[in-house]
Amino acid sequence: MIELINLSKSFEDHLVLDNLNFNIIEGETVVIIGRSGCGKSVMLKHIIGILKPDSGQVMIDGHDITKLSPNELNHMRMKFGMLFQGGALFDSLDVRENVGFALYEHTSLSSSQIEKRVAECLELVGLAGVENLKPSELSGGMRKRVALARAIAVNPKIIMYDEPTTGLDPIMADAINDLIIRLHDRLKVTSIAVTHDMKSAYKIASRIAMLYEGKIIAVGKPDEIKTTDNPLVKQFITGAASGPITNHKNQVTPGLKKASSKAI
Repeated sequence: MIELINLSKSFEDHLVLDNLNFNIIEGETVVIIGRSGCGKSVMLKHIIGILKPDSGQVMIDGHDITKLSPNELNHMRMKFGMLFQGGALFDSLDVRENVGFALYEHTSLSSSQIEKRVAECLELVGLAGVENLKPSELSGGMRKRVALARAIAVNPKIIMYDEPTTGLDPIMADAINDLIIRLHDRLKVTSIAVTHDMKSAYKIASRIAMLYEGKIIAVGKPDEIKTTDNPLVKQFITGAASGPITNHKNQVTPGLKKASSKAI
């Protein structure tokens, strides 16, 4: 469904994505892990077309979205739902208007049809009846769920999650994990998440991929990542403060096999 081919992106003199290659299969849940600032969110923004690469291709269902016109790109984005890290709800709008925002802006549905769809989505995330509340009246967990209801309102084929459990207590974070799994199974979507939360990654992922110095350096099922011999991955998932991942950026870690330049 999604193929990133030799994707590169720099901001001024800082190389964030370096000839990155990666495939995402329809129907799976892929979790991208890596240190803060390594480019995980930048990778997501390329997949959804918010950013354009300096070079390379982003293939969605066989179409290179880097070559689409603005109108074509807007049409392609209707295949996506995205849960932003902070929820990104509009403070001046109530829950109904937030969840239905894309439907009001990009479809010809009537107000009554949109209200019905909003109610369905809120029920799916366990928040029936909160349409008239403002974001300021919601708890952190409720805001996440409202943002998720907005993400699924357009019946997307792909749902993207940027740090879905950040800022939540462990119980609410696990509830969000359960909700991600339930929506994936019920809606039959492809899911992509970026997170630092390894408990969340292990629970929701079909595959986990680690991004390091602009490349995907390891990919595997949760159990394979847990038992990896890759020193960079092992240091990250255990949270060790010292080790190969803290070496100088250009230093080669002894014994580490370089990732293939071919798509994984």
